[in-house]
Amino acid sequence: MSSKSTSDHRSIAAEGEPLGVAVVTVSDSRTPETDVNGNFLKASIEEAGHRVAGYWLIPDEPDQVEAALEDSTGEDIQVVIFNGGTGISKRDRTFDVLDRKLEKHLTGFGELFRMLSYDQVGSAAMLSRATAGVYRNTVVISTPGSPAAVQLAWEKLIATEIAHMGWELTR
Repeated sequence: MSSKSTSDHRSIAAEGEPLGVAVVTVSDSRTPETDVNGNFLKASIEEAGHRVAGYWLIPDEPDQVEAALEDSTGEDIQVVIFNGGTGISKRDRTFDVLDRKLEKHLTGFGELFRMLSYDQVGSAAMLSRATAGVYRNTVVISTPGSPAAVQLAWEKLIATEIAHMGWELTR
């Protein structure tokens, strides 16, 4: 279904170096031992041939979300995946911080995520503020914090395009 240029880009990107990928779990209740999402993402990143270049587990406090974003951008990290804090409750503030900081928005990520999520959770998918973009030459992806949402985002969107996204930043 993809165009020749998209297929060409994916092929070129797949031949590149492994990417440095950071994981940020935003949760007021999880610990490193109970961080199902962080553990899933770290294992999935390595299985995909990339390397985990950082891991943070932080509460959903705007200053800590911003600090994690700042700490996870740099030469060694090409992609950072946030999970948690994308809903509409009072404590869900990850989206608000990231939305202010992103230099380029990849609106298609959130649109596709909600479309795919609709098959799992129905109309509740509209409550997600999943987003992605670029900040300081780093791809930033933010997913909801439910394990099903993280798995869906990884398997259907991130894993299939992560090398391509990293390559696009450097070409």
